[in-house]
Amino acid sequence: MKTSAKRVYETPAPSDGTRVLVDRLWPRGLSKQVAAIDSWLRDLAPSNELRKWFHAHPEQWPAFRKRYWKELASPDATRSLEELYRLAAKHKVTLLFASKD
Repeated sequence: MKTSAKRVYETPAPSDGTRVLVDRLWPRGLSKQVAAIDSWLRDLAPSNELRKWFHAHPEQWPAFRKRYWKELASPDATRSLEELYRLAAKHKVTLLFASKD
């Protein structure tokens, strides 16, 4: 399984393979055509509540990580993880995110 990660605002490249957005929200100011996204697996991203909590408490990384792993055990996230595994078994996958950090 070949995977990489990059910011969605970076220019798409043929070497990206299958481009998968793993953010809950669509990136601001980016059209679908320019983003060149093949799949959007939003359930792999932290919930809006958890994302907002972590933004207010970035020093709480261990607590965020524990809560995020719990969210990834949800049925929707599990289905998205299975889809990601299927894609990665066939192609190189680049995980795309919008965050600066």
